[in-house]
Amino acid sequence: MGQLNTFPLSYKVRGQRIVIIGGGEEALNKARLVTKTTASVVIISRHVEIDFSSVEAVVLVRPFEAADLDGAALVFVADHGPDGDAAKLAARARNIPLNVVDIPDECDFYTPSIIDRAPLTIAISSEGDAPVLTRLIRARIEAMLSPHVGAIAGLAGRMRHRVEALIGDNAARRRYYEALVQSPAVETAASRSPVAGVFEAETLLEAHAINIKIGSVALIGAGPGAEDLLTLRAQRLLQEADVIVHDQLVPAAVVQMGRRDAEQIDVGKAKGHHSFSQAQINTLIVRLAREGKTVARLKSGDPMVFGRAGEEIAALRKAGIAYSVVPGVSAALAAAADTVTPVTLRKVSSGFVMATAHGADDADLVHWAALAQSGMTLALYMGKSIADAVAARLIGQGASANLPVGIVVNAGRAYRSMYRGTLSGLANGAVEFPAGPAIIFVGEAVAAGDWADAAELAAQSFKVA
Repeated sequence: MGQLNTFPLSYKVRGQRIVIIGGGEEALNKARLVTKTTASVVIISRHVEIDFSSVEAVVLVRPFEAADLDGAALVFVADHGPDGDAAKLAARARNIPLNVVDIPDECDFYTPSIIDRAPLTIAISSEGDAPVLTRLIRARIEAMLSPHVGAIAGLAGRMRHRVEALIGDNAARRRYYEALVQSPAVETAASRSPVAGVFEAETLLEAHAINIKIGSVALIGAGPGAEDLLTLRAQRLLQEADVIVHDQLVPAAVVQMGRRDAEQIDVGKAKGHHSFSQAQINTLIVRLAREGKTVARLKSGDPMVFGRAGEEIAALRKAGIAYSVVPGVSAALAAAADTVTPVTLRKVSSGFVMATAHGADDADLVHWAALAQSGMTLALYMGKSIADAVAARLIGQGASANLPVGIVVNAGRAYRSMYRGTLSGLANGAVEFPAGPAIIFVGEAVAAGDWADAAELAAQSFKVA
């Protein structure tokens, strides 16, 4: 490992001036950066070539004067003419830290790529060697952080004296702060208002002061199973969880995105074998939270779309457990994206209906048939094994036999399978689909999708391996 040529630090500029010499794009870029601080910013150039109205700075259109550096904390030179040369000499004569844009050898300091979550800041620097790399690393770290982490950092600072008064042991204080910055309830409250954040922080503090553990549950949508379709919030909460309770349909690769030391519990709810009943799952997540654990309840798709989240939320509410819900990409939306199918299409489909085919009664089918005939797009879940019967019943209830049909199995994944045809083709064909969840689209909008690589649903018996 090489040695650093620079020492990273945070430099106080409150109540001081930052002077920028230059009137072009480079000067504006530095102004955008330094106007995030509480310092007063002055831009000096005899030739202003760009609009600086987007930044809070004083713009002086004139030559540089040595007196311009009175009270300056930092100097940026983005002018390589005589004014820039004069500013460099004046800054060095006064021992004011100097940054000369795009000339690393003349810089006393470098401007890092900054993640701003005031009062929290994270700076990434390559000592001027690889600014593109620092930008890419910054983007990755940004994705890991909650947009409200700055509010939580400020809240931790405001709570310092209360924490010291109520918790005497340093290790216990550390545990409180760890709980504070990872609490979904505190994050939600702090995002609403400082007062709400303090209330939740105080509630957590009182529990820690008497050594009561407080857990929480996040109901997280895992999406259709592709790791890169997981939301940023889902990834972050998986990394924070002590326990991951997941369904059988959630791929192992998604579960492994959690902390390596997190306990993993497969509740195994899949068609034909329910290793845990819904009541047992409810009891499990409540018990884990009462033990003070941070629980990630990982569900396939979106928790609120056929994910039975309502029953789990009711159990958590009854038990007084803090919870949050993280949306995921539902299988129907992933299937629409896979096949470029506009499920709502101007002058063709005015709406989109998601329903479960399993257990549908005649009243449901009458309603679906009418919706499909009116132009709506149907997205039927959990109907793979009864697809032909449902199609026949829809036709029997008045749906056109020629309505386009599209089916996607394992939507959103690399090994997805696609099939296309008509409602009558599906009704007359005994189709054996591959393993995995399927979405059945019915409606005129299906014809506008890209089904070029899909297998045909013929109007006779056949099997698809």
